[in-house]
Amino acid sequence: MGVRLMVVDDHRLLAEALASALKLRGHRVLAAAAPSAGAAELVISRAPEVCLLGTAAPAEPGAFDPVVRIKRERPQVAVVVLGPVPSPLGIAAAFAAGASGYVRHNERIEGVERAMMKARAGEAAVDPQLLQGSFAELLNPAAQPDDEGARLLQLLTPREVEVLVRVAEGEDTRLIAAGMGIAPSTARTHVQRVLMKLGVGSRLEAAALAARTGLLDRATGATAARPAVGPQAGPAGAVPGGG
Repeated sequence: MGVRLMVVDDHRLLAEALASALKLRGHRVLAAAAPSAGAAELVISRAPEVCLLGTAAPAEPGAFDPVVRIKRERPQVAVVVLGPVPSPLGIAAAFAAGASGYVRHNERIEGVERAMMKARAGEAAVDPQLLQGSFAELLNPAAQPDDEGARLLQLLTPREVEVLVRVAEGEDTRLIAAGMGIAPSTARTHVQRVLMKLGVGSRLEAAALAARTGLLDRATGATAARPAVGPQAGPAGAVPGGG
C-alpha cells in the first residue's frame, strides 16, 4: 500500500520532481512545498505518515528546527531528511531532532522509497555505509572537509558554468541558445557536456546536484563576476568584441 507523504524542500524543482516520481510509484503525495520556513506548519496541518524534508546545509544551526516542532506537535509523523553527504554533526543533529532517517540527495528513487517504508514502520532509515562513514569521520576527522561544489565547479569551463545556471533556471535549448548567442546545436552540445562532467543523466538531476552541493550558488556568482562574452569570444582575457 502506498505511503501518505509530503515532500518539503527549499528547491521547488526538486520537490515537485520527487513528488511526481513517487506518485507514479503509487504513493499519495499531499504537497510539495518550497519554503522550509513554513515546513513545520504545513506538515502539522496535513499530518502525513511520512515527511521527506530537504536541507542543503545539515550542519547549520537550526537546520532541523522544523523536525523538532513536527515531532512535538505530530509525533506519529516519520520525518526522513534529504540532504548532501552530511558531516558527522549533521547526521547526528538530524536524529537528535527526531528524524527517522537520512537519505543522500543523489540516492536513487528506490532508495528514497525504501527509507520511507522503513521510517513508516518505525525503523531507522539510514544507509549503513553512510553511518559508518560518519563514525569514521568522527574518530578520524579530516583536516579539510571536501567541498563537492568547488570540486565540481572546477570540472566546468566558464561557458559550461553559464549553461548550468540557465539549465537550473529552467531554460530549454532554444532559450539557452538565444540567451548566449549561439546555435541550438551548440547549446545542446554544451548541455550534454555539463551532464557528462557532473555524472548525471538529465537536466533535472544536474539542477538538483548543483543546488544541493552549493554548486549553483558558486556558479551564479562566477557568471555574475565575469564580463559578458559574445558567441565569438576569444581566449580567456581577450576583450569581448575586440579585433
